[in-house]
Amino acid sequence: MADLFDNKILCKDCDRVMTKGFCIKDGFKIRFLQCPKCHSRTFHPVDKKEYDDFNEIKKKEWNVKLRMVGNSYAVSIPREIIEFEEQFQREMNNIIRMTLEEPTKLSLFLTKRKLIK
Repeated sequence: MADLFDNKILCKDCDRVMTKGFCIKDGFKIRFLQCPKCHSRTFHPVDKKEYDDFNEIKKKEWNVKLRMVGNSYAVSIPREIIEFEEQFQREMNNIIRMTLEEPTKLSLFLTKRKLIK
């Protein structure tokens, strides 16, 4: 399917052809079109939705249980987080990287790839 941003799009205020660009926010590459005259921006709707979805999940806080499984402890990861990261869903058998950053802070890395898309 063709992308709308592949076409020439005119600024609604100036009637000038808008130029392509992108910005990086929280590791997400968000494409936009910008008017060379009035500098108004139109963000790519798919990129903007993905970034907004990330921010909604980021605002949430989950209480999860710590369970004993054999000689190890297990924590469940909420489905909402797994569903957001589509690549992780496809590769469910991958090993998750985990680091202890501070005495009370544990970090999980679901994929090896960078956040910038």
